[in-house]
Amino acid sequence: MIETTGARAWLIRHGQSESNAGLPTDGPSATPLTPLGWDQAGRVAAAFTEPPALIVASPFRRARETALPTRRRFPEVPYEEWPVQEFTFLGHLHGPRTTNAERRPHSVAYWRRADPSFAHDGDGESFKQLIARTRDLVERLTRRPDGLTAVFTHGTYMRALMWSLLTGITDPDSAAMTAFFHFVQVCQMPNGAVIELRAAAEGPEPLRLVGGSFTHLGTEVPGIGAGEGAGAGIGAGGAPSAVTPLTTTDSAD
Repeated sequence: MIETTGARAWLIRHGQSESNAGLPTDGPSATPLTPLGWDQAGRVAAAFTEPPALIVASPFRRARETALPTRRRFPEVPYEEWPVQEFTFLGHLHGPRTTNAERRPHSVAYWRRADPSFAHDGDGESFKQLIARTRDLVERLTRRPDGLTAVFTHGTYMRALMWSLLTGITDPDSAAMTAFFHFVQVCQMPNGAVIELRAAAEGPEPLRLVGGSFTHLGTEVPGIGAGEGAGAGIGAGGAPSAVTPLTTTDSAD
């Protein structure tokens, strides 16, 4: 169990989605959970030792579904949706009923371009906009009163927030974007994993990272183990796993 005392936030990656499992999807926002994803969502709900003060979810379906068991366990807790959705950098290139493997060439081209201001047509988002959204969350959390805020969100978004807090970068250039890409390759985030943030009374940032956990998911977590790494997961052409590297697509998470 994970203790919930003091003013803090849990950032929780959603459970396994159909996109994570290698199935075709109809855009980054509509992907539902798989049966495994629902099981992971239930395990997250069971990890709370007391009710959170607020439950927050991304507007994307897989995050809202992951939050549902926690909302059902604590029906008295307020619920809100915040702009903590996944990084949607492919825009119109995320075609209907396409898989990660089919979209991967577009993703590779995007990251090789290393232009933090570039955004594809449609609902495409630039890397600068992603980092700005992570700072929006920091501001929202620093305004929260004492108590735990449970934020159901996405893997790349979580890593972008971690990276910005660790580096202090809020207005990334091309070199910073490339450095973030490297960071994601070595920072795995299993479905259902939790990282904790706490308010900082002093220091360069208003929030501090306090490690993370996926022990509530059981003794074995798909995608974590010997031989796994930046090349693991759906995007590398291997078996679907709970850890999806950034080299897949914006919907892979």
